[in-house]
Amino acid sequence: MTLSEEAQDRLADVVELQPTKNGELADRWGMDGGSEVHGYLEDELGEYYYRDDDSLIRATEEAAELVDVEPGVTGDAESGVDGIRVPRLQAQVFEVLAGPEERSQSVVATLHDLREAFDVDPSTDDVRAALNALRRKDVVEVEYRTVPTYRLRVDRDSVSVSVTDG
Repeated sequence: MTLSEEAQDRLADVVELQPTKNGELADRWGMDGGSEVHGYLEDELGEYYYRDDDSLIRATEEAAELVDVEPGVTGDAESGVDGIRVPRLQAQVFEVLAGPEERSQSVVATLHDLREAFDVDPSTDDVRAALNALRRKDVVEVEYRTVPTYRLRVDRDSVSVSVTDG
């Protein structure tokens, strides 16, 4: 199957962001929602992606070779995650979030830590989205107390973080 330039670019996004969801791809591609993403994936990229046991979108090995892009997560089930490729905000969240042995923290506490450490001011929705994206990459876990709270699942030093945007 020969892919158009747009389809190759979008396939590269799938490889880079995996594991991902329709909504994350809709945001990246400027689409109206998940159903539009699903239709595009089925029509244009059907043989290059699959959904895992958690219904997250992942690229096939062939897709990663075709577009020559580093996947969003490196490592395996036995050894665990050893590298992630994420947007800048996710990298910053990874840097400030409570470690595996520390008390988990709320979205708001994470926002305050980001402001202090990086002099940035993302919205709480952006911080929540970053935390959930890192959770899907299996490097952050959630603990439900009065509100959902988060902490790293992995030792910060055991994961290499690459930033995908400026």
